[in-house]
Amino acid sequence: MAEQALADPSSVAPRDARTVSKHFFDRLTHLEEGTHEYQYVRNTLIEMNLSLVQYAATRFRHRGPQEMEDIVQVGTIGLIKAIDRFELTRGVEFTSFAVPYITGEIKRFFRDTSWAVHVPRRLQEVRLELSKATEELRTRLGRSPSTTELAELMQLEPAEVVEAQKASNGYSAVSLDAAVTTTDDSDTALADFVGFDEDRYELVENFHSLAPLVADLDERERTLIHLRFVEEQTQQQIADQLGCSQMHISRLLTRTVTKLRTGLMDRDEV
Repeated sequence: MAEQALADPSSVAPRDARTVSKHFFDRLTHLEEGTHEYQYVRNTLIEMNLSLVQYAATRFRHRGPQEMEDIVQVGTIGLIKAIDRFELTRGVEFTSFAVPYITGEIKRFFRDTSWAVHVPRRLQEVRLELSKATEELRTRLGRSPSTTELAELMQLEPAEVVEAQKASNGYSAVSLDAAVTTTDDSDTALADFVGFDEDRYELVENFHSLAPLVADLDERERTLIHLRFVEEQTQQQIADQLGCSQMHISRLLTRTVTKLRTGLMDRDEV
């Protein structure tokens, strides 16, 4: 059986692969790594046990859009790792040893490729715990659990639960061009609902334009601007602080603001 398997390892039935694999694992321990014969025996073990990959892969066929071919390739990596680390002296069947390696590699593949946005692995794992805890508490309480209740069940700080909830938003993404059906049954792009005009961009530009103009003011004018628009004091409060009338402060502010406004207009015309 062992010698026949050399001709076409993939033809070995799964029930026979266990016995034949033991023979090749024994041969592998007596060969020098890197030699042609070592690689031949190792490759034969891989081909003979590909049925384990097929078996493990079928458990994930409904997990996502990845093609089965990709899943099998990833599972094969797990099989190779198992072959390289297996030792006959452990007294366990290779099947029992290899399946966790294969399954683990496939799970890692889904974990690393299914997320629309890259999220630290710690948060990916917490997200799964969060999903289970949320479902458990929803069933138990008959309502959606609070962050505090989730944190208590998961033995985490509330801030960590909030972080995991935010990370969950990165699991899947929808195109901004996706059609959304409105109340009047018309299709509108999602971007029309989530986009808005940001009115603060102009404010930022004004701040940058004002900076050199404010720097050119004298000390008294800069003090007035700071007290009125940064500390947001009233004209009367400024007058009391500087020891003059409210009317005088009003005239000074009007003159200073006019100077700044004129400076901005001159810059826009350049």
